Order: sequence, then structure tokens, then C-alpha cells
Amino acid sequence: MKKIIFSTFKRIIDVIGSLILLVIFSPIMLVTMILIKTGSTGPIFFKQKRVGKNSHEFWMYKFRSMYIGDNDKRLRENYPELWKKYKECGWKLPMCEDPRITPIGKKIRSLTIDEFPQLINVLKGDMSLVGPRAYREEELIEQEKKFPKTKKYIQIIRTAKPGITGVWQTSGRNDISFEQRAKMDAEYIKKESFLEEILIILKTPMSMLSRW
Repeated sequence: MKKIIFSTFKRIIDVIGSLILLVIFSPIMLVTMILIKTGSTGPIFFKQKRVGKNSHEFWMYKFRSMYIGDNDKRLRENYPELWKKYKECGWKLPMCEDPRITPIGKKIRSLTIDEFPQLINVLKGDMSLVGPRAYREEELIEQEKKFPKTKKYIQIIRTAKPGITGVWQTSGRNDISFEQRAKMDAEYIKKESFLEEILIILKTPMSMLSRW
């Protein structure tokens, strides 16, 4: 019964919250779309398959911040050292080193504006405002091989909807290992706490502003 109540509460917050945020951020999103379209060739939006609840994959939306084409393949074939670093650092690179990111992309990423279209995923029910990170399937497989102790955490993560924000993103700890992130996400999922849900939502604006 508690699980049903929590799920219902969470969905209500997701729908109301995402609608309000889409209205508030609409001017910023409009300007961003214009800048992306005039800044480089390609579509305004970017979509990529991510792992959702119960391991069902879905298309996650973002503002395009990279040049068009198979960027992972280009990074792997043309920048082998960066590709190695990319995988070793949890499938991410510092923006200043990443040749795949456009000049406009670097700006919107630094301000987290690239993630605003994920509010559409929340409305659709693919994601929640709060939840574990939306991982790629190959990323989870790779990290589980690299960190075998995280298997139990990844199994829990796969049972929940990923979120736009989460417990470790708002913890004030920017550079934490995959093992720590996975553990924190798994513990958050198991708690199903109304209070923690609200606290994470309230902490998120401050976390965003700290990057600005």
C-alpha cells in the first residue's frame, strides 16, 4: 500500500512540476533553440536510448550540444587517448577536452540548459523529476564489469524511473566515483521517502545556480 501511495504521489509531483517548469523555462528554451540552429548544422534536439524502469529502454531528449554524426565512433577512432579517458572517467570528459561539443553546446551544458527537454520525458512517464541517473545500457554493462561490487546497486537502479535530478547530484559532491553514485541512487530508491523527494527538489535550484 505504501508503495502505491508513494508512486501516486511521485507521479502527481512529476506532472505538475514538469508543466510548471516548462512554462517558466520556455523563454530560455526558445532562445536556446535559436542559438543551436544558427550555431551549427543539425537538429535542435538530440535523442538517445537510455535504460528506464525495469530495464525498458526509452528515447531521452536533450538540446543538441554536439556536432552531428556518430560522435562516439569519431572519438574512438580519431582520439584514442580521449576515448580511453572517456571510459575510465565514467563515460564523460571535461568539456574543455571534448572535441565533440559545439561552442554553443559548451555554454548550455555548463548551465544545464541542455537537460531541459527531459521535462517532456517526465510528462510522458519515461522519467521522474527525481531519480537515479539515466544510464545507457552499454554504460551499465561496462561499469558492472569494471566494478563488480556495484551489481547489487545496478539491479536496484534498473527497477526505478531515472530522474532529471537526484540524490548525488544535489549532495554538493561533484566528483564522486561510479560506485558511490550507484550506492547513493540505490539507497534513495529503497527508502521511498516523501521527505527526501521534496528535499532533493528544493536543493536542485541551488545546485544548478552553483554551476552558473
